[in-house]
Amino acid sequence: MLTLCKGEFSVERDDDRCIRCLVCVRQCPFDVHKYDEEEDRIYSDESKCVGCQRCATLCPTDAITIRYEPMEMKENANWKTYHLTNIYKQAETGGVLLTGMGNDKPYPIYWDHILLNASQVTNPSIDPLREPMELRTYLGRRPDLLDIEDGDELILKTEISPQLKLELPVMFSAMSYGAISLNAVKSLARAAAIAGTYYNTGEGGLHKDLYKYGKNTIVQCASGRFGISPDYLNAGSAIEIKIGQGAKPGIGGHLPGEKVLEEISETRMIAEGTDALSPAPHHDIYSIEDLRQLIFALKETTAYEKPVGVKIAAVHNSAAISSGMVRAGADFIVLDGLRGGTGAAPLVTRDNVGIPIELALASVDQRLREEGIRNKASLIVAGGIRSSSDVIKAIALGADAVYIGTAALVALGCHLCQKCYTGKCAWGIATQDPYLTKRLNPEIGTRRLVNLLKAWSNEMKELIGGMGINAIESLRGNRLQLRGVGLTDTEYRILGILPAGE
Repeated sequence: MLTLCKGEFSVERDDDRCIRCLVCVRQCPFDVHKYDEEEDRIYSDESKCVGCQRCATLCPTDAITIRYEPMEMKENANWKTYHLTNIYKQAETGGVLLTGMGNDKPYPIYWDHILLNASQVTNPSIDPLREPMELRTYLGRRPDLLDIEDGDELILKTEISPQLKLELPVMFSAMSYGAISLNAVKSLARAAAIAGTYYNTGEGGLHKDLYKYGKNTIVQCASGRFGISPDYLNAGSAIEIKIGQGAKPGIGGHLPGEKVLEEISETRMIAEGTDALSPAPHHDIYSIEDLRQLIFALKETTAYEKPVGVKIAAVHNSAAISSGMVRAGADFIVLDGLRGGTGAAPLVTRDNVGIPIELALASVDQRLREEGIRNKASLIVAGGIRSSSDVIKAIALGADAVYIGTAALVALGCHLCQKCYTGKCAWGIATQDPYLTKRLNPEIGTRRLVNLLKAWSNEMKELIGGMGINAIESLRGNRLQLRGVGLTDTEYRILGILPAGE
């Protein structure tokens, strides 16, 4: 069949260097490379290449170079090559275009337009190598006042709601077993336990091998209710009700039947080989009052011993929605911005729905403060957190902690080829293929994730120490420590920060 869709990558092979070891042939799950025994030569079908760089990375003689070289059309300001090739694909398939990972469009990245303050003479900086620095924080509902009985010993009489204790304000975002491999989930769980933080199960239930990490687990309750039981809800340290996510606000999820193997079937409590379809809405939630009922049903199930939060995509009325969620009893709120990653989403949704997490965070924090309920729930943000400086800026804008998803997968080896939905991840991360999943060693994965969090912790201590602050909680919502560069007056107003120089 004639196709108008050409490959996006060129595969360059240096035949003088190539030793015909066939590593590239064995390693490519997309069958790009083929070996011809008669000619003793390896040929590459460039139309199949997704740019995962697996072959180039593992080539022992560095004989392979992968270059991004999409087909170039006649220049047209309105009809870009991107739009033309998408139309060609849909004209040939009649299907919805899918993609993985987060939004890659050139919308403003506000983290890159925000600068941090630093102390100089009148408020000396703090040296984190010689003075104690505190990155520990707590997530959960906090009382308006503390009632303390004074005597020989101070006695706290106020009953404190269940809290999550984090040794650093970074957690691993919701990524379900099924969307990613069991080895990837094990890496996240082990790293969270070692680093003193949490990972999130996503909507895929909890594999039997992961119950032992319950103290560092946040279990998710999504619209499909996959894998949910009293044992599951009580296994984790907190429960997160997922209403939406940043990569696909307003729609549900889809795990193809070919990914639903025996263990995933058992974990999700669905028939093997069937599609796991999450409805767009929770069919028992059509109002804040309905949400309140679910929150307290989950609290009843867990004897009020665990905080219960709600996750929504960052959208235009996030502030009003968040206010309602707090009043409905949510102990924490998760905001997921338009750059949030995913295993599979319609391209049109990922690229055109939602708002940047920076604007949503600032507006939600401000709304809750104005209503006098900011202490009633913690704020967690996700969707495009790439570095320790992004974390610090998020906390200064009003967050209590952040989730990282894509950054964690990159630490495991992800090269953002955005083909997660095919189930052919060359790095053993977003796949259930038994041959491919072995490529990710969970012990090595754990070590890489722990190293990432350790490096970020050291950098965060340097940054807050430079501000003259010795505890991360002293930075929360302190927007005077931020200045903007190259923003509009409207953006400065929404973010609640001043221009650099003022």
